Amino acid sequence: MARTSELRARGVTTTELARAVRAGEILRPRQGVYALPDTPPPMQHAASRGGTIACAEAAAAWGLWVLELPSGHHVWMGTAGTPRSACAECVVHWDAGHVTVGQPAPVANALLQMATCCGEDAFFATLESALRLSLLSPAGGRWLQRHLPISLRWLVSFARADADSGLESLIRLRLHRIGITVRSQVPVDGVGEVDFVIGARLIIEADGRANHERERERQKDLRRDAIAAASGYTTLRFTYALVVDDWPLVQSAIVSMIRREAHLTVEKTEAM
Repeated sequence: MARTSELRARGVTTTELARAVRAGEILRPRQGVYALPDTPPPMQHAASRGGTIACAEAAAAWGLWVLELPSGHHVWMGTAGTPRSACAECVVHWDAGHVTVGQPAPVANALLQMATCCGEDAFFATLESALRLSLLSPAGGRWLQRHLPISLRWLVSFARADADSGLESLIRLRLHRIGITVRSQVPVDGVGEVDFVIGARLIIEADGRANHERERERQKDLRRDAIAAASGYTTLRFTYALVVDDWPLVQSAIVSMIRREAHLTVEKTEAM
């Protein structure tokens, strides 16, 4: 996507633009804005309103881990938009910044929008994804923390850059809420790096792979768990569906193991 002024600066004439639009070679979603036909429809829609895609949709466009995409359009207008530019079927975001045609809302803005639209957990998982991918600069993090509601600012300080997936972010945050501290990305002799260790001996693994990948890796996972068990560890392994759709069960399993002190002691059996 590009504005007329940008195309004119590259030597494209008004006549050439008009001919290309008539031929269907390019689209004109709004006066003074042009797009290639394969431009994603949400981006075209946002441009037709004078803005760009926002919130979780923008985060996904940047390649960040997103728990769930919105069912409707979210449009960021920046500080230059006007209420007349908005649409009744859109969720419109007016936080500060300048809209660049053809680009999603900046990562810091998208995260701020998610904090108010998508809830604490979804926001936090995407925040840690942005940190891992180095798409949120220190200055962007400070801007985000200043503009977040006071009740959510602690999440920026709590966030880390070592989560391999949003599932790990969700697990760490949710366990923190109930007073359980985990160590992340812990090397275990003979096993390799595991997602979490609670206490000395309780391993928590989050399996976010697709079904066919899980099946292919199943034997490898079982072998890792067996090696860990031989060294006195207990492993709890949870799938995407369990973490996202059945968290009370996941929490209950972890809390039960802690109550049994599986995180503190190594079970010993008498020699037969």
